[in-house]
Amino acid sequence: MDFGELASLDYEQLQFLRDDRRGVFAVVAIHDTRLGPAFGGIRRYAYRNPREAVADALRLAEAMTWKCAAAGIPGGGGKTVICDFPTTDRAAAYDLIGRHVEEMGGRYYTGPDVGTEPRDLELVARRTRYVARPGDDGPGNLAEPTAAGVFAGIHAVAHRLGFDDLGGVRVVVQGLGEVGRRLVASLCDAGAQVTIADVRKKAVEEMVASLGVDAVDPGGVLGVAADIYAPCALGGVVHDLSLENLRVRAIAGSANNVLAAPEHGEALFERGILYAPDFVINSGALVHGALFHLEGKAPAVERIEEIGDRVGALLDEATRRGIPPEQLALEQARARVAAATEGPCFPRQADRPEGSDA
Repeated sequence: MDFGELASLDYEQLQFLRDDRRGVFAVVAIHDTRLGPAFGGIRRYAYRNPREAVADALRLAEAMTWKCAAAGIPGGGGKTVICDFPTTDRAAAYDLIGRHVEEMGGRYYTGPDVGTEPRDLELVARRTRYVARPGDDGPGNLAEPTAAGVFAGIHAVAHRLGFDDLGGVRVVVQGLGEVGRRLVASLCDAGAQVTIADVRKKAVEEMVASLGVDAVDPGGVLGVAADIYAPCALGGVVHDLSLENLRVRAIAGSANNVLAAPEHGEALFERGILYAPDFVINSGALVHGALFHLEGKAPAVERIEEIGDRVGALLDEATRRGIPPEQLALEQARARVAAATEGPCFPRQADRPEGSDA
């Protein structure tokens, strides 16, 4: 990605955080803050090179803007990614990010993402107020509202498939992280027939033993015949090759950027596979964390359950208009951002930390 490409992107801010002595290279991207401060977690991943990390940060930050708009949150999109090199000092990386977020003075709130654990967030919280603290003084474990929102969305999808409830609905869940495990438990409690897959053999064995679910090899998960496929790991799982193997009626999960490219949403639509756009169905953590920061208290559980209503309304409107749900969701989100009357959300002077030039 050269300077010309970067200059053409519709982003407010792109910054590199480096500490060469400690092997730290991180990227902070702010996409759009016309609706309010940016929200977006910290992803730590073994990127092949810095270019790949920049592309991921930009893509994820933009998705957070649309997620905020779709959820009715007065905020925009941001993201931090850490290049997890063999030489990276993990503690130093999170400490550096915490200092930088504090210097931004409330323009950007961060939290968990792939590769970032509660112990990492504690390090960030030592340096900044603008982070989702995992303890009693923060919004808590954000995996819970994420899983609850996805569960509500799956219920709405199942209803559009002709089911009265989740009893007997065949769901294949890919990824048994904190969100995936919670989702599987909720689905089993609701009577769904669940099949699981994960690259971590121990995690699979534990869920099979505790819940009696079926399991398949991760390499064959896309070929499992089911009503609903719930991707709950990394994104980009719907692409040219996987489309040929899909044997499901709908896709609804917690992973970000499920579609490798926009045209894959159109392909799903043409094949009659219902798709709940990821940035709509997986917004539970955002809703819970953002409202905690903006209102000073955890939101009522109904605010998370409303995700199911939004998913259902979106699918109904997309069906009525005869367009892919992803296309409709983006149209609606972009319209809300474009209608914002205020400019970018730079921190007010009163919000700047003492002694900072942020």
